[in-house]
Amino acid sequence: MKKVLITGAMAALLLSGCTSENDALKPASVSAPTSSTPVTKAPESTTAPEVAKESATPEVAKETEAPKATEKSIPREHKAALKMAESYAESMHMSKAGIYDQLTSEYGENFPKEAAQYAIDNITFDWKENALKMAKSYAESMNMSDADIYDQLISEYGEKFTKEEAQYAIDHLE
Repeated sequence: MKKVLITGAMAALLLSGCTSENDALKPASVSAPTSSTPVTKAPESTTAPEVAKESATPEVAKETEAPKATEKSIPREHKAALKMAESYAESMHMSKAGIYDQLTSEYGENFPKEAAQYAIDNITFDWKENALKMAKSYAESMNMSDADIYDQLISEYGEKFTKEEAQYAIDHLE
């Protein structure tokens, strides 16, 4: 069963244009670590399922070992910033931009910009849901109109959600 799943996943990656599972999972702003291991591409005439079948086992072994090695190389301060970012997202329902500002502020956490950027690049959270939670809070506690809530959610002096996240929140307010 594992071979079938791995083969299917590798075929999907090859069909989508990714050369490895890491390409599909890494955030766009994070650069890939350099490696001395050459990346080989399948010949044009070979079909994706055959390529995946041939190379599935070695690729999986390499990918499961890589995160352990790279995790050790991540500075402690970067890991701390990520944990703090997760805490702000979970408990205070903040936006990505709001969290970044809080992490770098001299009145907040005072992390270096590099550590804060690492946190933002590596946090996985439902930002639309956070915008909705903030919108509900404004609607219930301050009796604000939808237009005012939207403005507060996207304001650079307010919550700093994206327009898409704020619109999702307004569309799903009850």
